[in-house]
Amino acid sequence: MPESQSPATELTSQYVAQVTGDLERNTKEQERIGVEIEALQEQLRALQHDHTVLVNMQQALGSASPATETAPAAAPSVPHQTSAEPKQSKPKKAAATSAKKTAPKKPAAKASSAKASTAATKPTLVELIRAHLEQESEPHSAAEIAVALTQAHPDRSVKTTVVRTTLEGLVAKSHAHRTKQGSSVFYTAPAASEPAAVEPQQVQKAVAAD
Repeated sequence: MPESQSPATELTSQYVAQVTGDLERNTKEQERIGVEIEALQEQLRALQHDHTVLVNMQQALGSASPATETAPAAAPSVPHQTSAEPKQSKPKKAAATSAKKTAPKKPAAKASSAKASTAATKPTLVELIRAHLEQESEPHSAAEIAVALTQAHPDRSVKTTVVRTTLEGLVAKSHAHRTKQGSSVFYTAPAASEPAAVEPQQVQKAVAAD
């Protein structure tokens, strides 16, 4: 008898140990799943909150869009009312056309006067170059003159090629002197003893004006 009972007790102890281990694993698994469920519930509550906010925004935008659409829809009602009274519609149209014709003239006149005043006060590039040459006693290249004019007048776009072309035109009219040093070309103002070259041109201009 004792031999038959010993294997039974061993099996029972093994089952007890296995059941105890299973219970511990089950408990730990329940705790883990419970934590995950709480985290998922928090995410769900956050998503539900965002959903309500988005729905409110959609409703607000949806209520604003029909208002904008109804505004142009109300416009065709005016011609239907005026069509019933053709006698009154003609003076209104004539007044509207006359107002349209007279209204743009004032801004156009102001714009033209403003352009004329700015053009009158703004010196030309030729005048700026001649004034710069008269102020400077030493010869300067076209690039140096362009840099100086750009610094003095930042509101104007002064390009070296345009300055060089203008200087060559002044040299051709004896309004400037050109000296070459190696491959570089320098420009200076005409000497004070040579204004006679300008006088024939001024005479021709005066004769042409008469």
